[in-house]
Parts: sequence; C-alpha cells; structure tokens
Amino acid sequence: MLSRLLAAAALVAPLLLAQTAMAREAWSAPSAKETTKEQTAKEQTAKEPSVAQSAARERQKKCGAEWRALSATEKAAQGPKWPQYYSKCVKRLKSKAQQ
Repeated sequence: MLSRLLAAAALVAPLLLAQTAMAREAWSAPSAKETTKEQTAKEQTAKEPSVAQSAARERQKKCGAEWRALSATEKAAQGPKWPQYYSKCVKRLKSKAQQ
C-alpha cells in the first residue's frame, strides 16, 4: 500500500511542478502588445522634471561622484554613512549656488 502511494506521488510531483511553473510564466510575462501599450501610456503621461527636481538630481549625482571618489579613511572622516555625507554635501552645494 505504501509503495503504491509513493509511486503515485512520484508520478504526480513532476506534473504539479510543471503546472506551477507554467502558471508563474503566464502571470509574470506580459505579451508584446501589452508591453507596448503600457509604454505608450507611460510616455504620454510622463512629465518633464521641474527646475527644483533637476537641480536636486544634479546635486545627488555630484555628491555621489564625490562619495565614490573618497577612500575609506576619508569617508570615515566625512561621516561614515552615505546619508550623513549626502546631507552635508547638499548643504555645501546649495550654499555655493546662492553665492
């Protein structure tokens, strides 16, 4: 009895796994038509960033480049973590822009 149950389980297991894999693919992969429709809709609703958003993005890029250029000891002296360094960097860049 136990051997029949194990044999049945061995036959059914691959079928169940294949079925769940196919279901995942069906849900996760949109068709080409859906993708182009979504992209077109997003492109139409996308707005240009404001002046303030563009300036903030530029500051973030400059601060990020500076952070990556620092060595480990310099990073420790400036502030051991990115948020602290970024805060100081933004203040510094804003004060330079106002002058």
